Amino acid sequence: MLRVLVIDDTPGRGAILEQALVDAGCEVLERLSTSQDMLAKVEALQPDLILIDIDSPDRDTLESLGKMNQAAPRPVVMFAENSDASLTEKALKAGVSAYVVDGLQAGRVKAIMDLAIARFREYKALRDELSATRNELAERKLIDRAKGILMKRKKLDEEQAYQMLRKLAMNKGKRVADVAAELIDMAELLG
Repeated sequence: MLRVLVIDDTPGRGAILEQALVDAGCEVLERLSTSQDMLAKVEALQPDLILIDIDSPDRDTLESLGKMNQAAPRPVVMFAENSDASLTEKALKAGVSAYVVDGLQAGRVKAIMDLAIARFREYKALRDELSATRNELAERKLIDRAKGILMKRKKLDEEQAYQMLRKLAMNKGKRVADVAAELIDMAELLG
């Protein structure tokens, strides 16, 4: 069962939205009237999805979404009555997975939520892959720098320097990148 946090500033519309979610087989954890407490509520309730239904997203809502996307990313569906290209772009940058203009139609809620979850997962996978690639590149730079130190001080070629790093890592039970960082720190300490 999908657990949903609803943010809706209009009580009548919020009740219709809640009913549409229940009909779609979701559990509505809570309905907030503003995005002011969103980050605290997300951390406390751990929803699977956040659904926001507002007339027009304001700066505070988008700022709250951005903070939440950094601290506790979740798929977010935003229904808005009014929008323009710049507002849509800001919402997407803040972490909105699906941005629907011209209001809410109860029959479309489930399909839109499924799309938002799929987009969120795809985005998260890309973000995780980018992070792993950046870490790998940083580790390669450390290893190359450590090899350079060994090549210069021990008069080794590149392969010999790498094998020395690798052997040291195996002997210490550490990763090559960690040993490389230690070697660089030691070289800087000794001058």
